[in-house]
Amino acid sequence: MWEKMIAYILTHGDALLVQIGTHLWISLAALAAAVLIGVPCGYLAADSPGIEKWISAPFHVLRVIPSLAILVLLIPIAGTGALPAVIALTILAVPPVLLNTIVGFRDVPFFMTESAAGIGMTDREILWKVRVPLALPMIFAGIRTALVEVIASAALAARIGAGGLGEVIFTGLGLNRMDLLLLGGILVAALSLLCGGLFDALTRRLMPYRNL
Repeated sequence: MWEKMIAYILTHGDALLVQIGTHLWISLAALAAAVLIGVPCGYLAADSPGIEKWISAPFHVLRVIPSLAILVLLIPIAGTGALPAVIALTILAVPPVLLNTIVGFRDVPFFMTESAAGIGMTDREILWKVRVPLALPMIFAGIRTALVEVIASAALAARIGAGGLGEVIFTGLGLNRMDLLLLGGILVAALSLLCGGLFDALTRRLMPYRNL
């Protein structure tokens, strides 16, 4: 089994590198879209509890639907390839980012914002110098969760011609080759762990005070 996997890597190394690059591009594009949607919406929901359910409910409903089903449903609208894959993965990634952003802003102690206002800070200064730094650890935790989930689920994108490491897995399924199934699964898992570790390192670099 391991000999077959090594032989496949040696003979298809260039193709594997392209698949890894495509897998990462699709995953990171979906994560970036999820952050651009989830963080602002989470901030609005945290400050206006009355609209929270209207913001978060649609994404929770869509998240219940399996990612592969969403990919299939998007084909008549967005066709095949990377675009429907990014849309489906964005839907998967928004909820953890959104919920953690809501919790992060709501958990900022009131006395901190009150003290900041007491020393003359404007609302904008309180937001960027007090609330955002205190909410960032929770927001980053949500982004990390979304990152790992997206990389793991991006293998399904190969089903609609978007490429990525899912091609190795689906080829193994089609040819009944356990070595390709195992190789694809190991590569996806390793990519998830590597990206999660790099994100943790970035978090420690951006927020060194969390290590004190």
